[in-house]
Amino acid sequence: MGQFGLNVAISHRIGTARNNRSMLSAMDISREEFFANFGRSINDLILSHRLDLERKRKMTRPPTEPKMRWVDGTPEYSLHIYALHKLFPEAVFIHVLRDVRDVVRSMLNFHRVAGTHLVQNEEQAYKYWLRMVKACVQAERAYGSGVVHRLSYTALIDDPVWAIRSLLEFVDEPYSARCLDPLSRRINSSNVPPDFVAEDPATDPSVVQDATNLYAKLQEMAQSAEASPAVADEIEAAFTKRVEHMATVDKQLHEARRMIQTLEKAGS
Repeated sequence: MGQFGLNVAISHRIGTARNNRSMLSAMDISREEFFANFGRSINDLILSHRLDLERKRKMTRPPTEPKMRWVDGTPEYSLHIYALHKLFPEAVFIHVLRDVRDVVRSMLNFHRVAGTHLVQNEEQAYKYWLRMVKACVQAERAYGSGVVHRLSYTALIDDPVWAIRSLLEFVDEPYSARCLDPLSRRINSSNVPPDFVAEDPATDPSVVQDATNLYAKLQEMAQSAEASPAVADEIEAAFTKRVEHMATVDKQLHEARRMIQTLEKAGS
């Protein structure tokens, strides 16, 4: 849904390009309202099919315990928090911070479980981690700890009761010991062989240093509770710039197709 959020913004940009001569502008439909309406429709659609999912996964739940919350753990959403926050204004985000070296090993072995390579080499893996984590930290600063919650991966291993309690408190859900059950086994593992060697002589040492330094810094630095309007504005400005670029590209492609169609008609 990250790309979908970008497309929603592009559609709104195109739909307001001619001011009051455009439908969305003439009806005073803001980008926030446009986003939120799509988000509500998606939420309603997913919740309405909850029973279908539970049936396929052979889950049993008493009808007196309807679940109105759903979770999507797609890592790439780290780069789309602004759009997702606009689509789902009441959504909260959990940033699980894991040692970059372990993540790199996992990414390099991703093909063992997925059949496709997430990254091609060690340097790409470190850069991937840096992009994701920097985006999450920026979102932490922008929206505060009430919207984005950072959790150390080591806490899930060393003190799972505290970790799960903190997560449930964050999402305002009651604690249950059953929530610890999934932690008794490895989930979404890349099946990294014990003797796997990730180090590649071709990897830029400065990239590795940047990543390990950032991880060490975040391990020592507590998350700020307060939201920063200035950082939020930075995220919005970057998103808007990207939307403007994509809308311009889309317009150019449309004009190019129309020109080709005109030439084809003239040639026939």
